[in-house]
Amino acid sequence: MILNITEAASHRIKEMMKEEDSEQVRLRFGVKGGGCSGLSYSMGFEDQINEELDITEEAHGIPVVINRQDAAIIEGTTIDFKQNMMGGGFTIDNPNAIVSCGCGSSFKTATNAGTPDPNC
Repeated sequence: MILNITEAASHRIKEMMKEEDSEQVRLRFGVKGGGCSGLSYSMGFEDQINEELDITEEAHGIPVVINRQDAAIIEGTTIDFKQNMMGGGFTIDNPNAIVSCGCGSSFKTATNAGTPDPNC
């Protein structure tokens, strides 16, 4: 399994999926270039998949779509949802990340440095 989703994150994602217009909606998770460290996480909902470019799997009852190019970068990543007095938010624990920025939304791996944003 490429992506792990905790029970808390699964509950929150399922709530968010109910607000989508499509019954075929899936969680799309991946990476894109940018951020202080070179790569940033990308997470959203999508009802379209490309059989040639995408991998589909299920994680904790959530249908997930991952671009094949991102699979090695996020292999073993866990998405969690933390609630605190300031509200709540998703946390991402990627065992492949060797450097992360202070806010935790940007990272790089040993094999992929991405494209750091010079304005960070």
